[in-house]
Amino acid sequence: MEEKATKIQKSSLKTKVQKFGTSLSSMIMPNISSLIAWGLITAIFMAAGWWPNAKIATLIDPMKLYLIPLLIAYVGGRMVYNERGAVVGAIAVMGVIVGSNIPMFLGAMIMGPLGGWCMKKFDQVFRDKIKTGFEMLYDNFSSGIMGMILAIFGLFIVNPLVVAGNNLISKGVDWIISIHMLPLANIFIEPAKVLFLNNAVGNGILVPLGIQQSASVGKSILFLLEADPGPGLGILLAFMIFGKGMAKASAPGAAIIQFFGGIHEIYFPYVLMKPALILAAIAGGVSGTFTFSLLGTGLKAAASPGSIIAVLLMTPKGNYLQILTGVAVAAVVSFVVAALILKADKSEDTGDLSANQAKMEQMKAASKGKDLPSAQAATQSVKAYKDVKRIIFACDAGMGSSAMGASLLRDKVKKAGIKNIPVTNTSISRLKDEDGLLVITQAELADRAQQKTPSAMHIAVDNFLSSNKYDEVVLNLKTLSQIDPQAAKKEAVSKAAQTSDQISQLDFQAIKEVDFIHHDQHVGSATMATSLFKDRLKKAGKHVPVKNMEIDDLDDSQAHLVIVTKEAEKNLKLRYTEIQVVSVDNLLEAKEYDYIVEHLA
Repeated sequence: MEEKATKIQKSSLKTKVQKFGTSLSSMIMPNISSLIAWGLITAIFMAAGWWPNAKIATLIDPMKLYLIPLLIAYVGGRMVYNERGAVVGAIAVMGVIVGSNIPMFLGAMIMGPLGGWCMKKFDQVFRDKIKTGFEMLYDNFSSGIMGMILAIFGLFIVNPLVVAGNNLISKGVDWIISIHMLPLANIFIEPAKVLFLNNAVGNGILVPLGIQQSASVGKSILFLLEADPGPGLGILLAFMIFGKGMAKASAPGAAIIQFFGGIHEIYFPYVLMKPALILAAIAGGVSGTFTFSLLGTGLKAAASPGSIIAVLLMTPKGNYLQILTGVAVAAVVSFVVAALILKADKSEDTGDLSANQAKMEQMKAASKGKDLPSAQAATQSVKAYKDVKRIIFACDAGMGSSAMGASLLRDKVKKAGIKNIPVTNTSISRLKDEDGLLVITQAELADRAQQKTPSAMHIAVDNFLSSNKYDEVVLNLKTLSQIDPQAAKKEAVSKAAQTSDQISQLDFQAIKEVDFIHHDQHVGSATMATSLFKDRLKKAGKHVPVKNMEIDDLDDSQAHLVIVTKEAEKNLKLRYTEIQVVSVDNLLEAKEYDYIVEHLA
């Protein structure tokens, strides 16, 4: 029992670490394009660049000191509290930017989420107290005042602390590099990558430090610690020659995608299948970083994704041979170590990638004290898919690996003739719980995905390129559509009857609040409808609160009666399952209002 509790605790700790790392990474990932733009301008047009141009080079410092920190803070604020948090976070970060001659990436990662959190807490206290018609006045002035206060706080308090911390970190990194100990960092980085912390480590920690180092010396080796494609290439090459079964057959395609596409996640299942291969990844990473350090090379900006193409595009003039040498050394060393491990393993079934994936999922499920994930059990029943309206692939960053998985399944769904079920991809941090959602994610990230979307159906895979479960999904969806050719027609008739009679089916005893939302509607109409409905209730002597809200601010509870237009009803029901809904043709005047007012408590 104690062992089981310890395993669950470890799983929870790993989930928390992943979540924290992802929160850092999620502020950087959407802004990778701005980092690439800055890196290209620097590499090409600076005084020592390929085509020096003094006029264009004037863009370098403003982008580094203002644009990128503002973008990071904006995204950080939006993560916490949507657009209001984003704007306040961007205002707040100006306090740490002004008066500093270093890029305030760390300050942006602090002030952005802080601005969003402060605005969210402020709204929770005061927003419901605002009189109808004054919402816009409150929104503008409250965010403006909050931004002003936080900008001043950042200027006098956060700025000095971040500058001191940045100087300390920079000196520490310089010292580690000077004594040639930086390669030892890969002892921790390579296992962290395989546990799907690669984006957190790379974009959340190494990229911000690398940008500051690059800004001062023109390049940084820190950009290569996680992005080096050499270790993964070596492991996959070893599987191509010494692997067995499906692992050997799939390794060539995986190597191309990993090395040229930059999607490192594709080789993680191969390492997880044979845990001893983590030694090969570590050996390759350490040797590659040692070579980069010995040759004194680095990149101008982040190489994302970690493709050899992206790495070469970010390489400073005159450093191409050094970079290619470091990547080659990492690939050769990891190949040799992986080959020795694979040749020494005499078992017959360890080369079967799909078999090991299934076995691994069972072990992970057992360690969490439960059976296989509910989604896997659900795949055994066609009826479990009857409510699926949308399929989402979710990974840590929501980009490379999940996009590939979504593309594979989208093609299968299309070929099967299944319509009206979109297949998309996103990051786990941006998942939203809603009705009719099927979430497909890596087994290592399944805990976090289930926490974000408890109402959704879940399928966990170890490799987004493994199509076994995709075939099950398509088969069940296809079978469901063929069970009863008249099913869709019957459902449509049923919904029509429900719409005509939805007022009489309301549970008025449970209703504690009436809400008008202005999603997909004119804000003015919803605001006016709120005021008119309040007047109706007042004249009837009823005291039920009436609010004008955004769709994202609703609580999913039967205590809420939400009145929307028919156009907005579908969007609302996709997001919420418990709230009571009435759709009307005209928000300002509807025949249903008299019945509602009469029956409200």
